[in-house]
Amino acid sequence: MHRVDFRFAGPDPREALRQADTMTEAGWAELTRRLARLDRASRHGPWTMAVLRLIRDRPGVRAAELAASAGRDRASFKLDVRKLKELGLTESLEVGYRLSPRGRALLDREPGG
Repeated sequence: MHRVDFRFAGPDPREALRQADTMTEAGWAELTRRLARLDRASRHGPWTMAVLRLIRDRPGVRAAELAASAGRDRASFKLDVRKLKELGLTESLEVGYRLSPRGRALLDREPGG
């Protein structure tokens, strides 16, 4: 017999991060560097801003459909979206995703937003 105890570890820190849509210029620069690092490490080339724009333009759309429209397989696409979620840029919905306030603010800062 085994006993498993659970306890509340506190709120998900990503929730507060998603709401952080105002940052210092240094904060935005650090976030941009982190996204560039993800792009450089990718086997399929730069993807971060394209995925953010895709989610912005098609919120609530199933991952399989978003992946297909990006020419990607579903599994690797979902893994990449999870990386953006860890940075507080996206939120999972019951079906699909949407940008968080932080994700929207980031895209608003980009040329051609």
